[in-house]
Amino acid sequence: MNKKNQRTREFMKGKRGEYLVIIQFLLLFIFIFLPVYPSFSETETFAATTGIRWAVIVLLWTAALLLGGLGSRHIKKYLTPLPYPVDHNELVTTGIYALVRHPLYSSQLFAAFGWAIFSMSLTHLFLTMAAFFFFSYKAAKEEKWLTERHPEYADYAKRVKMFIPWVY
Repeated sequence: MNKKNQRTREFMKGKRGEYLVIIQFLLLFIFIFLPVYPSFSETETFAATTGIRWAVIVLLWTAALLLGGLGSRHIKKYLTPLPYPVDHNELVTTGIYALVRHPLYSSQLFAAFGWAIFSMSLTHLFLTMAAFFFFSYKAAKEEKWLTERHPEYADYAKRVKMFIPWVY
């Protein structure tokens, strides 16, 4: 069997979290194309909260950019779309990883929550909540694999929050 067929068979088995990546991209595309509902854009409440909504989205999107950028930078040698750790990985617990265990997932959640608040969209808020549960599941699988490879991960997980620094 050639390498391409072997990789295809491995992908179809989903043993490294391939299906989780597909679901994550589906959630992203659904979020992008999901209509804002209900639409408050013509209401007095929407107009009256413009400043607050802008402040929230700037704060949350800045946090998302920092979490995603720093998270990617600190694990750039090991970065892959799959949650299964690459063979040559080392456990990173410094930098942004000293504040949160999954900054790349956090960044997506912060960005989504920012948009849900800014647009006052219940549909986006509900999808963000679904994404939170999805990322919790994906992170748990990833952490199982990381603990198998790095037994010290269990102590790290006790010290550092999963998605929101000092909170959760």
